[in-house]
Amino acid sequence: MKTKELSTPNFILNLDVLENNIKTVQELSDKNKKELWPMTKTHKSSAIAKMQIKYGAKGLLVGTVDEAESFIKAGVKEITFPYPIANPVDIKRVIDLTKRGRVILSFDNVESAKIWNEMLVEVDSTLEYFILINSGLNRLGVLPEDCVWLAKKLSEFKNLKLIGISTHPGHVYGITSGSGVAEISRQEIATMSTAKNLLVENGFEVDVVASGSTPTFFDVVDDEALDVLRPGNYVFYDNIQLSLDVCKEEDCSLTALGTIISRPSENLFIVDVGSKCLGLDKGAHGSALITGFGRVKGHNELSVIGLSEEVGKIQIEGDTDLSIGDKIEIIPNHSCSCLNMTSYVVGYRGDEVSEIIDIDVRGNSKKPVI
Repeated sequence: MKTKELSTPNFILNLDVLENNIKTVQELSDKNKKELWPMTKTHKSSAIAKMQIKYGAKGLLVGTVDEAESFIKAGVKEITFPYPIANPVDIKRVIDLTKRGRVILSFDNVESAKIWNEMLVEVDSTLEYFILINSGLNRLGVLPEDCVWLAKKLSEFKNLKLIGISTHPGHVYGITSGSGVAEISRQEIATMSTAKNLLVENGFEVDVVASGSTPTFFDVVDDEALDVLRPGNYVFYDNIQLSLDVCKEEDCSLTALGTIISRPSENLFIVDVGSKCLGLDKGAHGSALITGFGRVKGHNELSVIGLSEEVGKIQIEGDTDLSIGDKIEIIPNHSCSCLNMTSYVVGYRGDEVSEIIDIDVRGNSKKPVI
């Protein structure tokens, strides 16, 4: 079957480009002696996670307990949680996972660590953790000047072992031009270096300094200040990464395939791809560089100017060779959120459909037992 023979809308994935993206980032990590722990909330797929491990990823950074359970079941042996977990029900689920793999926690507060320590004492177990550092996103983490205080408090919990510090420079997505990525990368390095030095000066061992975002990866991969890198979006890329000059259009492996179904005016197409495919996302942290709701691949004369739930409005600027019935591919603004809207993607090579990849860890994939 050819991709153009698929029903629409449909998410399609160029497997050659996907594999090249995974290999490129892995090779850069290996060359610079960095461990790669990709963030899996981008794809939420056991198949893609196993591909990342196959090419050399040391472990995975997960967004949810569901992801951790699914990936360990799939054979991945090392998992890190980038957020504090404070729900005892979820803590028990994670403790159960430690029987089958290595699990690393993350903390930016004493309260959640106290809950963990109490439950670990009950089962006579110890787990490793990172202290989360705020490198500018102002979401999770403590400022470098507060990390020593937190480390001292957490050291009272004997069933928790500090192994390092971690951060996510997600504020890179809020910059106003691609040239701003380098400044965020410098800030990322400076913040983590300061935090590590303060901890070491106060007698703490910092074996691992971890950080990660796709835009800053290419700037920081060769810096000796970091040991572990944790990008996520690089497997697919998207319109946000394009706007930051992180990638080129041909690097975007994931697109939404749609059909032009109407031309209500000379300068307007309607396509059968709406907000339930592409979302209304212009970046998790707001990006002034995004003006529409996706980029039509190979057609600079087209702009996605609006989305209803099942259809989209495509503005035509100048001449176009497209007409009603033609298919187009739309590069999502934010591929991570799009994959959470489908249970599968259609993988292809050339123009031939070759396999269906399950998005098997999306949403609340693990139903509660009642």
